[in-house]
Formats: sequence, structure tokens, C-alpha cells
Amino acid sequence: MVSRLPAPEFPAGLEWVNVSDAPLMSGLRGRVVLLWFWSYDNVHCWNLLPDLAHLESRYHDGLTVIGVHTPKYPHQRDASVVLKAVNRLQIRHPVANDPQHALWRQFSIEAWPSVVVIDAEGQVVSIIAGEGHRVELDEIVGRLLDEAAERDLREYEAAPTASRPEPREALLFPGKVLATDEFLYIADSGHHRVIECRHDGRIQRQFGSSDPGYWDGRDEQCGFRDPQGLALRDDFLYVADRGNHCIRRIRLRGGDVETVLGTGEQGRVRPHEADPLVTPIGTPTGLAVVADKLHVTSSSQNQVWELDLTRNRVNVLSGTGKRELIDGLSLEASFAQPVGIAAIGMQLLVVDAASSAVRLIRLLDGRVSTLVGSGLYEYGDAPGARDVARLQNPLDITLDPRGIAFIADSYNGKIKALSLKSGAVRALNVDIRLFEPAGLSIAAGALWIANTNVHEIVRIDLASGIGKRVPVGE
Repeated sequence: MVSRLPAPEFPAGLEWVNVSDAPLMSGLRGRVVLLWFWSYDNVHCWNLLPDLAHLESRYHDGLTVIGVHTPKYPHQRDASVVLKAVNRLQIRHPVANDPQHALWRQFSIEAWPSVVVIDAEGQVVSIIAGEGHRVELDEIVGRLLDEAAERDLREYEAAPTASRPEPREALLFPGKVLATDEFLYIADSGHHRVIECRHDGRIQRQFGSSDPGYWDGRDEQCGFRDPQGLALRDDFLYVADRGNHCIRRIRLRGGDVETVLGTGEQGRVRPHEADPLVTPIGTPTGLAVVADKLHVTSSSQNQVWELDLTRNRVNVLSGTGKRELIDGLSLEASFAQPVGIAAIGMQLLVVDAASSAVRLIRLLDGRVSTLVGSGLYEYGDAPGARDVARLQNPLDITLDPRGIAFIADSYNGKIKALSLKSGAVRALNVDIRLFEPAGLSIAAGALWIANTNVHEIVRIDLASGIGKRVPVGE
């Protein structure tokens, strides 16, 4: 708790990305205000959103939520990319872009995310850092609204929604893509579905109703929420159902969808030989199969998990859980928001978004090493040897048979190629502009890219380097 001091007015230089009329702090008297500071790359900010949505719904008659985006990366300073993130995360309250961290400094914020609670008289009541505080926030907001009502200060009007939506497209913020010699499987994340289509873009099937939810079923009669990573094993397509904090399995022959890991609630446990159906996992994002093991990146737990598909048991493969860049044996090493993952023989390549790094896990002994990257704030856009190469929030990785790893260097809008033999990194010469690419796959002589922020899949011919947009669903 902090002393109740007046909340400062919003600086004149803030860019309001999804409203036409900038709100005034003085105009919010009579309402409780939650001012939350966030950066759209941060998994803990994503995980706070359901709590904010719960509070907005419960206290619609007196609560106003306002987001202040304070970026970590240079790429995020542009208000147009912040609007993309607001739409991708389906935020419906006003959001200001604060690239100079003016409000951050005024409120002495120290971490993403942080929530400033302001009472009906415009006084700062509390600043709460981190996620997982729904109960505490619920109690504070309810009490402050009751106090305002008792003093006849409370305004009961519902807060207006804020929206500058994306244009209607066949895809909406596709996250990951998995290509085979015949099909493309696309995590159409913004539409909360997975689609199966031909290489020419003709859609064959849809899994998921397109409404966010969590229920099993067949084909379109099931619910996903922000599906991401995809992996194939025999007749099964595994899906990292990120928004539901679980792993789903689609039986391709019949279209049945079921849960194989997770409970639908965010996890913070460290499993050992655990039953996967009663073990919660936190924000699973990437998937890779090696033999009878499914490997999962748990982004909010900073770990890589291993699900034994034969014995139906789940363990932590690697990661202490601390958000750090530390090499070593499996349970001594640390990751920083691992997202994409790919298998090469008895090794796994993992991209750490928060440290802009590429990590390698050796399955024979569990040792983790860093191939590219130096730390949580060591990022950039530099080719060269592994000790000087820099990435900016990479989101996926895939491999071709020649031992070249392709990296979705998302915030640089590039695909980087990493030679596993020499360690050298170079930018791939792509003749299509990329906007925060988040998914990669190689099949049929091509690199397939989820060009996320422009809602498309791109095919790059590996022999000629020629790229073209795949007309999915058109």
C-alpha cells in the first residue's frame, strides 16, 4: 500500500492508440481506476488480462481500466504496432502508448506488469506488481466502490469500450504454422481455431468453433483460446492451446479433439512423473516431438516440459523457473520466456523471447547451452559470429536438412539463418515484407512463414528465394 496522493494528469504527449478522444484523469472522478503498465512482449502481461476482464465485467458500473504501454524494445515504440498488439490480445479498454516512459517514471513503476489503483477522488491507493493478484484487486476495487457509494461520490455509468478493429481477413493474427508435403496446419490464433489447408490455400477442415472457449469435441464443435504451437505424431496433431494453458490433441482421421496436458488453469507447479490431466501448465507456446516424447515450452514458467506419450507422465525437462539466461545441466539452467522449439536428432533448439536468444538442449544428458544471445537486455539486429549476433524478441525456429536453423526474428521483421556448424548468423534475403513473423515450418522445398501482423501465410522457395503470399481461404 502507498499513501493516498493525487494521481497526476495524463501527459499531453501520450498516443492513445484505440480511442479518438483522450481520457482525462480529472474526468474520471467518481470511478475507481485501474491504470496498468505493460509491454506487449511480456507473458506476465498477457496473463494479467483475464483478471482485468473479470474485474471489468464484475464492476462495469463504476470501474475504468486504462492501459499504459511502456515498451521494452525499440520496435514497440511505434503506436501502430501497439494497436496491433491491442487487437491481437483483444483489449477493449483505452490504451496509451508511452514510448518515453513518462507515466512510468511519474508513478515510480519498477516492473511489467504493474497495476495502479486510483480511488473515486483521484487518489492513488495502491500499486501492485506482477500477475496473479485477482483476489486482492477484487477486494480493493469492491471496497473502494462501496466507499464511494456511501459518500455519494460514485458514478454508475458503464465505461465505454475502445476499439479500432483489424480489417476482416480469412486469417487473424496467425501464430504458428506446420507444413507437410501435402497440407498446411495453421494456428489461426485470433480466430481461436486451427485450420487444415492445401498448399494453395484451399481450406479442408477447421478445428475449433472460432469462439474462444475450452471444451473438447469434433472438428468445429470444440473450443480453443489463442492456439499456438503445432506438432505431428502419427495421426495426431498436438496443439499448444496457450490461452487455455493446456495441450490439445486432434485425431486427424476423425477430427476428435481432446486435452492431454493441463487443467485449463494457469500452472505454477514443477511436475515429476505427474499425471498430465491433473497438472496445470503455464502459457504453453511451442511444441516438438522426439520419438515418443512431446516437448513443450512453458513460457510463463520459463521451462521446457516433457510429456511421455507412451507412459502418460509429465516432467520438467529443463529450467529452474527463474527468468534468466543461464547454461548448465537441465534443472540448473534457466530460460527467459521460451517460445519456439524444434528438434534435431537428440537435441532441441529453443528460442528465448525475453533474452533474444537461441538455446540448445542435449537430450542425452540434459545440458543446456546458448548459441546466440547474451542477456535479458542484450538485443539488436546484427549478423555475424554467434558471440556478436543479435536478435530482437525471436518467436520461432525451424530446421532444414542442411543443418541451417531459420529463426523468426520477430521485432526486426526478418528471418535469420543460423549455421549450426559455424555458428554464424545472417539475415535471409526475403522479397516480401514481414511484420512480426511468429511461426516457421519447412516442407516441400519451401519455408512457410506466419506473417502474423498482416494476417497471412508466406511461402519462400528455398531454391530460388522467391516468396509469395498463400491465399488461405480465398
